[in-house]
Amino acid sequence: MDFKPFRPLRPVAELASRLVTPPYDVVSTPEARAYAGDEPLSFLRVTRSELELPDGANAYAPEVYEHARDTLKRLVAEGALVRESRPVYAVYRQTRGARAQIGIAGLASVAEYEAGLVKKHEFTRAEKEDDRTRHIDVTSAQTGPVFLAMRANDALLQLLTAMTLARPDLDAWMQNGVRHEAWLVPADSPRGAKLAALLAAEPASYIADGHHRAASAARVAKLRHARGEGAGDWDQFLAVVFPSRWLEILPYNRVVADLGGHDEAALLAAIGEHFEVGAPGASPTPSARHHVAMYLGGVWRELVAKNVDEADPINSLDVALLQDRLLGPVLGITDPRRDHRIDFVGGIRGTAELELRAGRSGVAFSMFPTSLDELFRVADADLIMPPKSTWFEPKLADGLFVHAFAGSEE
Repeated sequence: MDFKPFRPLRPVAELASRLVTPPYDVVSTPEARAYAGDEPLSFLRVTRSELELPDGANAYAPEVYEHARDTLKRLVAEGALVRESRPVYAVYRQTRGARAQIGIAGLASVAEYEAGLVKKHEFTRAEKEDDRTRHIDVTSAQTGPVFLAMRANDALLQLLTAMTLARPDLDAWMQNGVRHEAWLVPADSPRGAKLAALLAAEPASYIADGHHRAASAARVAKLRHARGEGAGDWDQFLAVVFPSRWLEILPYNRVVADLGGHDEAALLAAIGEHFEVGAPGASPTPSARHHVAMYLGGVWRELVAKNVDEADPINSLDVALLQDRLLGPVLGITDPRRDHRIDFVGGIRGTAELELRAGRSGVAFSMFPTSLDELFRVADADLIMPPKSTWFEPKLADGLFVHAFAGSEE
């Protein structure tokens, strides 16, 4: 894996909690306004700069990206963001409740992404790619990291654990209660050299979250080359890579607004062709792969998929089994990307949210989480998962590290 140290823009320590924010793509414009409030340092003023424009403004207008660039420069000019003096890796720990995960922030290679060594498992949407491509190009900065995973490596796990025993260089709390800490490791130090060697020994990395950020970074590199700007900082992209043993995938659940023209009895009979249907009163949380908890008519039932082909990396996924055997043929959700009857609910919201959204007229499905091994298997086969297959939590912070291209602060 080509994973380089960098000289990030990062908050001064005492301002980190005021500055860092959730990723730009998990909040709407109204949510971004509410989150930023009257905090002038909120990094959402860079990543969702339309929040400072009048209501109804076009979020994709040129002035939005120009305002993002100007706000980033303001944060640097005011001293809230500072450029690290020498190349570093950043050991990055996130803590949510009793769970912690530790990764390494640095720069992944656009060339490796294009060559398929930074492996994908999702399609991207053109409008989202266009947005971040313009944002990166106009600001001359990658303002949030791509979330990468790698197969667990015991030597790396031990080294990262040891590095986090010292006091962190950056320590920030978000409004959702997640703690973000970072230890800056000079690339020319013994530990920096050991990190580099362990990362270089890995054959590939896998995008867990941030497919649009990675695709947009690659597009900016092509744009800059096409404009004759040659090799530069745009040939890498900001990323945090985590050993898979520390990561947790939460379920990505489904709610359908109606029963597709069926009454409850007819729906249960149709489902029974491909699933064993349990009695009412089941747990809302499925206990194993190929088990789904269904909320229908105010009660939970367990569904167990029949005759699963485990040799097929896509069709053995629970989200694919549900789509191909139930959502599509029974409920008529043939295009889950565009059908407004279906809603996708991240597992962080809990099963009570599913009950609320389904009510008495809809139906909800509580999924067993997709595993990292399933994700790796799909990506290694150069295949694409069904939409909304994985939900990683906690999300990486925006603003903790910024990959600003040389000269962008001028």
